[in-house]
Amino acid sequence: MKPSTVNIKLAPSRFKHQVPKYKITRSDDCINCGTCAKTCPYGVHERVEGHNKMKRPIDYKCIGFECQSKDFYCVAKCPRKALSLSLNPMYATLGDFRWTADMITGTWIMAETGLPPERKDLEYNVGNSGGGFDKLRFKFPEHPKKVNKSEISTEIPLNRRNDGRANVVISTPVYGGGMSFGSVSLPTMVSKAHNAAIWNTYTCTGEGGFPDNLIPYQDHVITQIATGLFGVREETIQRVKIVEFKYAQGAKPGLGGHLLGEKNTESVAKMREAVKGTSLFSPFPFHSVYSIEDHKKHIDWIKEMNSNALVSVKVSTPNDVDMVAVGSYYAGAHIIHIDGGYGGTGAAPDIAKKNIAMPIEYAITKVHKFLKDEGVRDGITLIASGGIRSAHDLAKAICLGADGAVIGTAELVSLECVRCGNCESGRGCARGIASTDSELADLFNEAWATQRLTNMYNAWNVQLVDILQKFGMKSVRELVGRTDLLKHIDYSHENGVRP
Repeated sequence: MKPSTVNIKLAPSRFKHQVPKYKITRSDDCINCGTCAKTCPYGVHERVEGHNKMKRPIDYKCIGFECQSKDFYCVAKCPRKALSLSLNPMYATLGDFRWTADMITGTWIMAETGLPPERKDLEYNVGNSGGGFDKLRFKFPEHPKKVNKSEISTEIPLNRRNDGRANVVISTPVYGGGMSFGSVSLPTMVSKAHNAAIWNTYTCTGEGGFPDNLIPYQDHVITQIATGLFGVREETIQRVKIVEFKYAQGAKPGLGGHLLGEKNTESVAKMREAVKGTSLFSPFPFHSVYSIEDHKKHIDWIKEMNSNALVSVKVSTPNDVDMVAVGSYYAGAHIIHIDGGYGGTGAAPDIAKKNIAMPIEYAITKVHKFLKDEGVRDGITLIASGGIRSAHDLAKAICLGADGAVIGTAELVSLECVRCGNCESGRGCARGIASTDSELADLFNEAWATQRLTNMYNAWNVQLVDILQKFGMKSVRELVGRTDLLKHIDYSHENGVRP
């Protein structure tokens, strides 16, 4: 179920050339007859009418070798045999084991069209990490209860304490993670906030303050308070419905946050009340919090300053994350946001994100079970992040025990991030997504970026509804904690390993 404000329309790539999986070559034997343009249903070929001239093939729209069995296969249809199809050798350079080239391409297609790709050649829901979500599959029943898709709800409440504060219900069980002004460009932040308003969900400011450009969307923005207290002001706490304390980030627990000097431009420094060009570091931990009692004082401070706001607590996933979660409940938090080891941008050091925090797949189940055993699970919202790359990851996280998820990298990929890992550098992001350099940050506009995000969220919602329908469920809330609906492919009968 999606809000009526969602408007899906094509948002093509802003670049002339992408990194396509296949390469269509048109030789000099082409006579510009336009046969390929007439027969290809995917728009790979275009003919300039009136000039009798074919445009360069739009390779990224090609479905590849599966087309050979189709009546409209352009290579076979060409009367001059001027077309050839091959794998693009550059495709292998795109992505990594967690975010494969197929997953990146699939996200780009969803951001452009608003629908999941129908191509059989793309495995865009599973990566190649060798573990975690990539090893989990759904166990769909052979004969599910019949449910009409229009009856399925993807809404989740964020306030379960029934304490008289904001009764926040979001239309989709996912919202945008904290990306601060300084870590990403202003158009990136504004488009995330605008999309959150369209989808009746939220996005988070990160720890860099609350730019004025976000004010039109403030009912859908979470303001974050981190250890550096950059940009934290009374008015920003009072204008929002949700305030988040960031105690730790999954990708670098124990290390705090950092923004290198070259990204600390004049506008960023003004927002953070800092000195332009200096590197900014958020310490670890909050030096005012060393106990649950101290933690409660933090939460009480926000509740006193904003009598309607919900309080979210973002923590990483150490071995005792379950104890941290139950402590946050008793301190008065509404949302416990656990961030797994792969949370964060390309600025996070590999040594930290691969070796310190627990993978989110393990942490979700541990926290969910402990809160249930304590008898408080129904009184707090459990949100997971740190490695949620697709709608299937989202649904798996909910099956493991989360109520919903926060995403970050997936949003950036929808804006055509190629995961080069240069996010920490002022001019490192050649696509202007994670840049504060004015020349790069203006490479795209907010309207285009908002549409790409809106489309991607729609494609995810379509997939989530499809998963719920296959399980015969009318609400995403029925999926919470249903580990019995998952199987691990290394231990399933179908692989012949062992039950």
